Amino acid sequence: MLVLTRKIGEQILIGDDIVVTVLDSRGEGIRIGIDAPRGVKIQREEVLRAVVEANLAAAHPDPEAEARIKALLGMSTTSAATPDPAKPGAPKPADPAKPGAPKPAESAKPGASRPVDPA
Repeated sequence: MLVLTRKIGEQILIGDDIVVTVLDSRGEGIRIGIDAPRGVKIQREEVLRAVVEANLAAAHPDPEAEARIKALLGMSTTSAATPDPAKPGAPKPADPAKPGAPKPAESAKPGASRPVDPA
């Protein structure tokens, strides 16, 4: 690491196109200005570190999070795969022999004739 002492208004050149200027000094901190080409990323190290840590934490969710969300929504925490028809309140399959039951879909072949209603 290179350590330089600069006064307000003095500059540091990095390469041919980056200029760092000391703008102000307040107690133990300083304000700097950075003049660099638009394509050069300039980021504060502590902010970048916090973003990386937050991304890592989000990539490894709490294993109990799903159960807590379901509990808050009033949902069962057991898997809801296929309803058991023997349980009360479970949907029952339609009986095609009963009136009003949905009819099986007719095959719609191209060019197939359909009966015409004489009404």
